[in-house]
Amino acid sequence: MDDDIAPVVLINVYKCDPARQDDLVEYLTQMAQAQRGLDGFISATLHRGLNGKVVANHAVWRSREAWKAMTRDPAVVAAMDPIMAIATFEPHLYEPGEVIE
Repeated sequence: MDDDIAPVVLINVYKCDPARQDDLVEYLTQMAQAQRGLDGFISATLHRGLNGKVVANHAVWRSREAWKAMTRDPAVVAAMDPIMAIATFEPHLYEPGEVIE
C-alpha cells in the first residue's frame, strides 16, 4: 500500500503546567473541531492525563497527505496558537495496528 494513501494515526502528547490542563483540553477540543470538516479527517480522541501534566491526542487521518494538508490549514494554524503558548508537544505518526478487545 502506498504510504501517502494509507490511513495514519497521530499520537501527540502535550505537556503543560497542571494549572493549565483544563485550558489545554479546551484548546485541543477547539482545534479538533477545526480539523473535523477537513478532507481526510476520521476521528480524534483526547485523553486527559491523571497526573494533570499531560493531554494526549489520538487522531486518525485517511492518509499522510491529508494529515500534512491539515497542518497547513489556516483555521488549524490559528487554533494552535493558544496551545503553543501553554504546552510543549511531541507528535508522531503511526500506521494503524492491531485492536485487541
